[in-house]
Amino acid sequence: MKGFLLWGLLIFFMVYAIIPRFIMFTFGFGAFKKGRARNEIAFTFDDGPDPIYTPRLLDLLKKYQVKATFFVLGSKAEKHPELILRMHHEGHLIGIHNYVHKSNWLMAPWEVNRQINRSANIIEGITGIRPTYYRPPWGLPNLFDMVLRKQFQIVLWSLMVGDWKSRGGKEKIKKRLLHRITGGSVIVLHDCGETFGADLDAPVHMIEALEDVLREVRMQGYTCVRIDELIQIDQELSARPFRNDVSGTVSH
Repeated sequence: MKGFLLWGLLIFFMVYAIIPRFIMFTFGFGAFKKGRARNEIAFTFDDGPDPIYTPRLLDLLKKYQVKATFFVLGSKAEKHPELILRMHHEGHLIGIHNYVHKSNWLMAPWEVNRQINRSANIIEGITGIRPTYYRPPWGLPNLFDMVLRKQFQIVLWSLMVGDWKSRGGKEKIKKRLLHRITGGSVIVLHDCGETFGADLDAPVHMIEALEDVLREVRMQGYTCVRIDELIQIDQELSARPFRNDVSGTVSH
């Protein structure tokens, strides 16, 4: 009897958690994780807003005239509405990262839905615009997240560099980003170090590395865009007859 129960739990977990993540990351079904653009890339930032690091990050993005996407926690948006408003006023896209940083694998579908809609209500109350982009914490969707596609565009990533750890400092982050960025990349970074498993001071190194990276990618001919803009470019490319030179090339 115990054997059947264990097998049943294992099968349930595979169907509820493992398979949806595999499908989304491997085939891109139900989620956007990389664009087909040759000259455009998208920087995204998770886990904020943070009262120390997010203002520094916004200053840096403003300095280089870069528009980015922030996947924020509803609980932190509630505490720091001024940072959400600043993101909005400075032209960044604001998405949802749950109310608290808890894996969807550990929550029932109705709890995930409650977290997302609570966060959406908070953000809409601050900016006047209801967010429609969602990234599950740790990129761990569950089976019922597929239903969210009716209300939200799920966004994953194509490039992660371990910036939540301080070890290696800014050089580790800079080297990994510059080595791996390609056209259409969706880069995930973190502007808060309070998440489980992260180092509190890790965003310091991320912001220092990002300044060097922004200068370099600009010289390489890349343009930094928001996720909604990268998705729009994909849609426009899909609507065109196939051509090898639809968006130019980037020389390295």
